[in-house]
Amino acid sequence: MNILDIAIILAYFVGMIVLGLYANRKQSNVDDYYLGGRSMGSIKLGALWMAGWIGGSSVIGTSSNGYSMGITAVWYVLSIALGCMIFAFTMAKPIKRVSNELNNITFPELIRYRYDTKNSVMSSITTILAMIGYTAAQFVAGASILHVLTGWGLGTCYILAAVVIVFYVSTGGLLAVTYTDMIQMALLLVGVVFLAVPICIHTLSESGVTLAQALPESYFNLGSWGWSTILALGLSTILSFFTSMDSFTRCIAAKDTRSAKVGTIYAAVAVLVIAGASTYLGMAGKVILPELSSSNNVLAQLVVTIFPHGLKGLILVGVLSAIMSTADISVLTGSASLTKDIYQQFINPNASEKTIMHMGIVCSVIVGVLGAVFGWFSQDIINILLITFTINSAGLFLPTVGAFFWKRSCSAGAFASMVSAIVVTVIWLIGGKVTDLSIFSIDALWPALAVSAVLYFAICLTHKQTEEELQQAERFYAAGKSECN
Repeated sequence: MNILDIAIILAYFVGMIVLGLYANRKQSNVDDYYLGGRSMGSIKLGALWMAGWIGGSSVIGTSSNGYSMGITAVWYVLSIALGCMIFAFTMAKPIKRVSNELNNITFPELIRYRYDTKNSVMSSITTILAMIGYTAAQFVAGASILHVLTGWGLGTCYILAAVVIVFYVSTGGLLAVTYTDMIQMALLLVGVVFLAVPICIHTLSESGVTLAQALPESYFNLGSWGWSTILALGLSTILSFFTSMDSFTRCIAAKDTRSAKVGTIYAAVAVLVIAGASTYLGMAGKVILPELSSSNNVLAQLVVTIFPHGLKGLILVGVLSAIMSTADISVLTGSASLTKDIYQQFINPNASEKTIMHMGIVCSVIVGVLGAVFGWFSQDIINILLITFTINSAGLFLPTVGAFFWKRSCSAGAFASMVSAIVVTVIWLIGGKVTDLSIFSIDALWPALAVSAVLYFAICLTHKQTEEELQQAERFYAAGKSECN
């Protein structure tokens, strides 16, 4: 890459930092920092949704799998689009309605109001762990891209990506995330869909080959990834929409229930476009650059090899945008849970608004650093995501949906579901590392979800709820059904 391309990338990083500082000047309270003042319209929410789920894992991971396996790589992003659409029609409005009643900020606050403190603590732990995992995946993807396109050391690239993201998120909060995400999603669509795909099509056309001619038949088999893995990843991805705190944050930040729903639908449609583009680029990369040492580098190498100067910088900035836009909301979401659900709830309940704001900045840095450390030691993007999705979805899905739609859902059943899923997942992951038993070849999602479901339903159906529990459930259920905006 020449100086023009590197200048474009560095200008992008500087711009993100400036936006973070600008957003910092417009914040006056915790609602502004974590929810953007609860005033987000459909377009802004659509950008936040798309930015949150279409990150390095989606663009880099999908193109990488497209390079290695072919069209079957599309399943991960298709699962995101499906999850987004299902969530829009089932949960967006109830979440916004309940948040209007509670004036809450985080997902664990909803869990505490519906159940009790111990369930809130468990949901906080899984939320923070998941957000650290999501952040780590994006840092790995960002470092890989920067390393290939600049030639700088991988460690230097990793630190640069992490520092910039953590800085503008910690200083600017959700306003900074919103400003940057709208720009980042525009850059992503221009770079990946409107520039990268046509240039690859032109390159293949000039060489006189097509994907069908150059790639083996297995590359056009939708199930070649393995249906067990496809189903586990797809189901855990969809379930994660219902249990990821950032899903709740976007709905709570909406200005009304309609915006909460419509913004989510906008994102689902845009995600489908990215799914096709990323998969195609990976498959085209296999034809154009068949001998890559790492499939994770396919997109960056394509850009470096066949794109003209100037466009290289613009397209890679689009890919970096996808990475950073997911990392920033993950950092902010983990920070919100750490600040509100741990620090304010148990350490300093009487903390002033100013103290909570300052603590939010500190917690954003903590989550970012922990994500960076995790990503440093685990470089497999899709594997990181599968682990975090499993931990986050298996135990929280049933208690969360039950909170909104089943009055018999009780605190004891919810707690058993959460704890058992985490324990089973950890046992499965350790067992797969230290033994050769065939049972551990099964994806951890299935046993974790099965055990948590059995315990949840068994306890909820046999537990005799007290009058206080019944009243608490009724208040929450009524709030979710209210027709207020």
